[in-house]
Amino acid sequence: MLLLSTAVCCAAPVSNALSVFVALSAGGQDSGGIAEAGTAADIPARMLAAYKKAAQKVGKYVPKCRGMRWPVLAGIAKVESNHAIGRNVAGNGDIRPRIYGVLLNGSGAGGNTTAFADTDGGKWDGTASGERAVGPFQFLPSTWESVGKDANGDKRADPHNADDAALGAAVYLCGNGRDLAKRPQLKAAVLQYNHSSEYVANVVGWIDQYTAAAKDPALKDVSGKARTVIEAALAQKGVPYSWGGGNANGKSYGICCTRSGKSGADIKGFDCSGLAVYAYAKVGVRLPRTAAAQAGIGRRIPAGRGKSVLKPGDLVFYAYAPGLDSTIYHVGIYVGGGQMVNAARPGTRVRLDAVDAMSGYAGGARLL
Repeated sequence: MLLLSTAVCCAAPVSNALSVFVALSAGGQDSGGIAEAGTAADIPARMLAAYKKAAQKVGKYVPKCRGMRWPVLAGIAKVESNHAIGRNVAGNGDIRPRIYGVLLNGSGAGGNTTAFADTDGGKWDGTASGERAVGPFQFLPSTWESVGKDANGDKRADPHNADDAALGAAVYLCGNGRDLAKRPQLKAAVLQYNHSSEYVANVVGWIDQYTAAAKDPALKDVSGKARTVIEAALAQKGVPYSWGGGNANGKSYGICCTRSGKSGADIKGFDCSGLAVYAYAKVGVRLPRTAAAQAGIGRRIPAGRGKSVLKPGDLVFYAYAPGLDSTIYHVGIYVGGGQMVNAARPGTRVRLDAVDAMSGYAGGARLL
């Protein structure tokens, strides 16, 4: 086990250690929610790309719309389909298997109490016996016919395509030209999507969390090599954690296996020390591969001096036995404001975390 620990860096702390994760924003669960300390890590990359593209394109169709941004679309899609997680999203945005809601026949299933007659002959919802909502944004076929747009250039507006559906949702939420940066108009748009105050509160809560997650730390007072290192690390936000993954050239496939048997061999990404190796390579600094070895580079900052002495660009270490560097299990890259860029553990993605998010603070190292 000790031999394994020296191979790579980021074994999770032992089970009786202090809590490993402390959320920066609301949420903070390991699955669902605004997962992983206020990041957008619960959104599949292809879906996030669709939301961003739609937010950029909607002005073509609703020129008077203001304040549309990807967190608005992400909030809707989170509640409607959990970002189509579990489906395959092709490069062109097609989602398979398709996402269908319950048949709206007034039976009460899924909460529906009103029957809706069929409007599309089953073209979009797969049945001519009634209506059901379709796609990651759960449009009724009748609504889709009025707002559906071709966003991926295949000359077909398809609610089962991530790009098309996201753009259609953006058009629908914009109405005749809302300003979604204004809270009352944002709530009105969401209420139009689903006439339920509980639904509005749920969606707006997610929008707020994704908005917070979308903000990178202010780097206006950070310059030179430290800024280069931090920007290189931040550019990897959302990249999967891979045990043993990452090198000076970027993300890579990892190795097998963590103490709990998690393998990075089929995941292209970074572990904690791999991310540090990559970011510091951007300024010509060659780091050793493991977190414990990285603690021996540069000027060591003892844990006893506290966290307030950390400066942007410093490495931040965590140990099973703080004070004993041979037990260091984790490293992050400090960005300022009590935050670090963090490749936390298997199952997560590179994200911003609080410095307090990991247990066993063991000080830092200043390399620049």
